[in-house]
Amino acid sequence: MSNRTRAAAAKANIVFVPLEKLKKSPRNVRKIPHTKAEIAALAASIGALGMLQYPVVEPEIGPNGKPSGFYLVNAGEGRRLAQLLRVKRKEIKAGELIRCVLDAEHNATEISLAENAIRTDMHPADQYEAFAKLHAEDGMSAEDIAARFGVTAAVVRQRLKLGAVSPKLMALYRKGSMNLDQLSAFAITEDHERQERVWSELPRFNRSREAILRALSEGQVRSDDRRAVFVGAKAYQEVGGTIIRDLFDARGGGFFADAELLNRLAREKLQREAEKVAKEGWRWVVAEPELDREAWADMRRVFPKPVPLSKVERKRLRKLEARYKAVFDKYPDGDVPEGDAAKLQRIEAAVEMLNKQAYGERDIALAGAFVTLGPDGAVRIERGFVRAEDEPKTKAKDQKAKPKAKDADGLAPLSEKLVAELTACRTSALRNELAKHPETAFLALVHALALDTFFKGSTCTCLEIAPKMAWLSGHAPGIDESEAERQTAERHAAWAKRMPEEPEALWTFIHGLLDTERMALLAHCVSLTANALQVRGHKPDALAHADQLAREVALDMTSYWQPSAAGYFSRVSKDRIAQAVREGVSAQAAQNIANMKKPVMAAAAEAALAGKSWLPQLLRPPAHA
Repeated sequence: MSNRTRAAAAKANIVFVPLEKLKKSPRNVRKIPHTKAEIAALAASIGALGMLQYPVVEPEIGPNGKPSGFYLVNAGEGRRLAQLLRVKRKEIKAGELIRCVLDAEHNATEISLAENAIRTDMHPADQYEAFAKLHAEDGMSAEDIAARFGVTAAVVRQRLKLGAVSPKLMALYRKGSMNLDQLSAFAITEDHERQERVWSELPRFNRSREAILRALSEGQVRSDDRRAVFVGAKAYQEVGGTIIRDLFDARGGGFFADAELLNRLAREKLQREAEKVAKEGWRWVVAEPELDREAWADMRRVFPKPVPLSKVERKRLRKLEARYKAVFDKYPDGDVPEGDAAKLQRIEAAVEMLNKQAYGERDIALAGAFVTLGPDGAVRIERGFVRAEDEPKTKAKDQKAKPKAKDADGLAPLSEKLVAELTACRTSALRNELAKHPETAFLALVHALALDTFFKGSTCTCLEIAPKMAWLSGHAPGIDESEAERQTAERHAAWAKRMPEEPEALWTFIHGLLDTERMALLAHCVSLTANALQVRGHKPDALAHADQLAREVALDMTSYWQPSAAGYFSRVSKDRIAQAVREGVSAQAAQNIANMKKPVMAAAAEAALAGKSWLPQLLRPPAHA
């Protein structure tokens, strides 16, 4: 058949069918329907460029064996739906004539299968080049390109951003030597030489997007850093700050390039928050973006106390408690229906609103507050800290002891020597009796430790026992936000809120605790004195005892510490890095990273040992003596 004959045949097979006369074919092999996004994209493309590929149709045969006047779309259902969407948008009418290819000779299922199976999606690199050409040569914006091709403007910007990637890396991507996630990470910098160097230096097993970003963004601040979140991108950019956007981050992240500027803005904004807190009347307010607990290590803390309820409020509280009990008692098995469960929650919220707490005026005038940032960038206010120099001075401290003119019995006082002798006898007897009463000795121990832990500087105990506490944040920055320190702080705050206001009342408080509570309080106070630090001047015997304690409590450091490039590997020798990988993975893995530069080697070690429960010797369980 000649070309002219074929053209004539093809032309003869072209039919114009009103859109409203086209129907989905029951023999279309696509069972999973097109998504709304796909139909919208196709409608946008048809609106801009017309229908580049015509639907393949055949006449519908009715029950009587005659054509029904409708046509079944064996190939091109997506185009039919896209045109119907355009009708809905009032871009065309329902009677719009659609150019179709009439094919009643071939098997309809085979036609449908051929169109859906024999197809290849456009490679993102080709898509990038096509978009870039339209942007550069035709002056089309990302929004214009998106509208014509039915994709979002964000996708277009992502593809255009790939123009920042080295042609050598783009070629590797085309060959399949890297994936789109890896390629997109390089788009945060336009330094092709640096991109290529990072790719060549990263180990093959750790060329993840995260590893590439970490290597390219050294010295910059991530957009999810507490300071960046607190200051905000807009405020930072308004004063000249530069943000390197990562368009391929679903969260819209990136890096704040000027860390010094960001720190200054964070401090200034936090100071404004501190000024608001100062208006509450506190004696002092300190503002710091990051603050460790050592800052308030030697301070006593006061807490808000319940606000007395008025007569009306007490009456309302009794009603709420009665309503709560009436609902709750209907379900003794605890299986409360959803409706009543919501009712109970509302009552609980109302009760909580009534049970308000507030700091006393005396405490506010005496104490201060810290204004800092939480890990999520939210302002965190810690109130009620009393500095030692601000503690009220008692008369005993203010006045020098004067010799008594008369004793309690109205006679001349005894000599100091005799007083010392008599009280020495009393002390000896007290020690002996205390040893015979372990319950009282235990009570006195808890009292002495709790007194120093929660009432700094108090002398309300006769025991020569004083807990010493080693503060860790000076040795391990950021440790205050670790899981262990978080649990310790929560436990401490819970006990502190229960403490009496005056140290003189502590003995009665401890005496009234349950045995289990006293044990828990003792354990908390003792735990704060544990010191297993290996620093200059440390005591070997004390460290041996720390090992004994670790064995007793079955300490497992893998629950508290994991090796990272920043926290460990970048701070040890390459030999130690290799040794760690050899121990935690294999000798071959250690050999694979041995010749890398140290920063790359550290990142590779972190990736290789992730989830392997490897620990350096210092953190491993101590051997049994």
